[in-house]
Amino acid sequence: MPGEAITAPDIAAPIGPFSPAMRAGEYIFLSGQVALSPATGKLIEGDVGAQTELIIQNLRAVLRAAGKTLADAVRVGVYLTDMSSFQEMNAVYERHFKPPYPARTTIAVAGLPLGARIEIDLVAR
Repeated sequence: MPGEAITAPDIAAPIGPFSPAMRAGEYIFLSGQVALSPATGKLIEGDVGAQTELIIQNLRAVLRAAGKTLADAVRVGVYLTDMSSFQEMNAVYERHFKPPYPARTTIAVAGLPLGARIEIDLVAR
């Protein structure tokens, strides 16, 4: 069965050939988000905390378009360009995700689109 693309009018347009999310059966797969401003479509200035905050707001908007919330997340992937900012990211993350927390992987990467410091993807059910 083919997936159903999900778009969210209140986030910046994707910067490549992908959908913000795809529904496949009872699961919603959200593409990785970097901290793109919905108003400008550009990466925001700021540290990992500020970028994490905007990314989570954007993920929340995509989930809302799919009829879901952060409480429906079952898996989160976090990609950081510098693991020394793990605690900063985690402090913001913990304000938005509540127990039972989704499964999560955090990976250090050499680089991210547009020079972002962090990217987050998510699977919801």
